[in-house]
Amino acid sequence: MAGTGSAAAAAVRGLTRPGPGTRTAGWRRLLGPKETLRLLEGSVVHREGALLALNKPPGLPILGRPGDLSLDALLPTLRRRLGLPAELHVVKAPAREYSGLVLLSSCYQTTKKLQQFFTDARWRGQYPATYRAITMGVPAEVEGEISTGLNWQQQGDRAMVVPVPAPGRRSVARKDVKSTLTRYRVLSAVGGCALLQLQPRTAFPEQLQVHLTLLLCPALGDHKHSSHVGRVLGVPFFLSPESAPTHTQVLDEELLSRLGLSPRQLHRLPLHIHLQELVLPEGPLCAPPPPYFLHTLRCLGLPEH
Repeated sequence: MAGTGSAAAAAVRGLTRPGPGTRTAGWRRLLGPKETLRLLEGSVVHREGALLALNKPPGLPILGRPGDLSLDALLPTLRRRLGLPAELHVVKAPAREYSGLVLLSSCYQTTKKLQQFFTDARWRGQYPATYRAITMGVPAEVEGEISTGLNWQQQGDRAMVVPVPAPGRRSVARKDVKSTLTRYRVLSAVGGCALLQLQPRTAFPEQLQVHLTLLLCPALGDHKHSSHVGRVLGVPFFLSPESAPTHTQVLDEELLSRLGLSPRQLHRLPLHIHLQELVLPEGPLCAPPPPYFLHTLRCLGLPEH
């Protein structure tokens, strides 16, 4: 991955480059298409036959409106720069805010075959995708499952993904609500923060972020859902989305000091969720966490695993 130390991060609203003397995981200046292309060229982690895998930085959407910076818009130029003869198709990719593996294919039949493979694996109860997340808070149990319904609800002027703890059969059948499940395991925990392994059985927008708030352990850099976890005398509890408006994540002074951040820099803190592994028919494919993620682990004293 291009970049060193804490310098390879992305702001919440787009890819950015750090300014001189930057100590934190925040970036200062938005990257343009040319710089993003160079970043992607250096992020290839697998290339064999029709398959190409990249290690995507956070902040880069897969799809975008015409004129917007997105992976899809950059694929034709990236294909030419890498000397690939055929058009690239997205097989599997993390959400805009996440970093990690993007699986591409230059063969339409291979794309459809692999997409069906991932669907069938989930139906068989397997977990083909493995994520890493750094969280504020440590789950009460070392491992377990988060299971809840999720749906979109209008909250003021924006749509939010909210949990539906006990969805009715009719609402699930009508697809008003989707039943979701994520398996988690605590890999390490120090000073009230943790490194978690997350394996979603289902796929729904923002599923991992909402599931982590239900564990009362929001992901570091989650400025959308972390406000749904409150604290009284240090004890966390869940707040309904209706009663807790979205705002920049709040960290206590001790954690800010460990991260080398000031409160004014918090809005630049990227989401610490990384798609680290995909299991393919031929075996697992891995991508290391980006430098800012590793930098945060070191600041918090969490082993990298």
